[in-house]
Amino acid sequence: MSCTAKAIDLRSDTVTTPTDEMREAMARAPVGDDVYGEDPTVNRLEELAAEKTGKQAGLFLPSGTMANQVAILTHVHHGDEIIVDSRAHMFTSEVGGAAHLAGVQTRTIDSLTGIPEAAQVEAAIRGVDIHYPRTALVAVENTHNRSGGRAFSPETIRAVAQIAGKHGVPVHMDGARVFNAAVALGIDVKLLAREVDSMMFCLSKGLCAPIGSMLVSTKEWIERARRYRKMLGGGMRQAGIIAAAGIVALEKMVDRLADDHANARLLAGALLDMGFRIDTEAVQTNMVRVGTDPFFISAAEAVAAFKNVGVLSDTQGPDVVRLVTHKDVSRQDVLMAIDRIHSTTGNKGGR
Repeated sequence: MSCTAKAIDLRSDTVTTPTDEMREAMARAPVGDDVYGEDPTVNRLEELAAEKTGKQAGLFLPSGTMANQVAILTHVHHGDEIIVDSRAHMFTSEVGGAAHLAGVQTRTIDSLTGIPEAAQVEAAIRGVDIHYPRTALVAVENTHNRSGGRAFSPETIRAVAQIAGKHGVPVHMDGARVFNAAVALGIDVKLLAREVDSMMFCLSKGLCAPIGSMLVSTKEWIERARRYRKMLGGGMRQAGIIAAAGIVALEKMVDRLADDHANARLLAGALLDMGFRIDTEAVQTNMVRVGTDPFFISAAEAVAAFKNVGVLSDTQGPDVVRLVTHKDVSRQDVLMAIDRIHSTTGNKGGR
């Protein structure tokens, strides 16, 4: 690659930069002390998040991981058990926070698509026995990162929630990219949020805010969650400066996610034609999981080869590379990335 050529960053949608409108909103945002409840911009963002998702109240937090951990703390007691998919972000990528912070053990379910079947959930819920921990929470992820950004319908979520509800167990949704799910499914995000007791979603990632995530639920639950946010150090002061970008994200950046999804399909189709192993059914939103054979012996080798030609990617397993489309990667960038990746295959095989 020429030293002046632009690197195309497909590692994650976390690399998105704020829009000019976000920067302007941040510069002029009215602020106050949010721990006192006096930041008008944060208050507006929390109201907007609740309004957009059809919940009673919202809570602004610095990150999705903190939001998920606050949700666990709010739902459970020390010594309880939570149920999650074995590839869920809350289990694989949050530094063991559920065990360390909430003192709960995690019971994992191996699912085919990223969300357990209702029968699997029912089998995992503990009965009443002095030897067992109490099943205190079922968590689902939508979209599901390690399943390639699959989007799950309200009906799929409802099947899990009904089983959990039958046993008096609440359901939390890690909806880091739930707006991607709603756009891909062509539905209002409220239809996804209504199936769960609490939900987290990120303002960063595809929505392009520089920082921040939201929890939404009932007013009473959010007030309890607010105490745990403070406990974990998430009680910010003049946070309206960053909340202002979140307002723009929710008002202006949701519909354009469809562009990212179209670019991901374009990328997946081209790589499949080259001979890479891709489950095209899983390419529903902005992620493409690429099996690196027959061209590379490992994901690490493929990532290095792609980087050498100016395409940044990330590993998601020993032989799987993840490519993520986002606002800062145009259709032209995707076409350029396709050409560059094709140059790395050389005479290594394929079809």
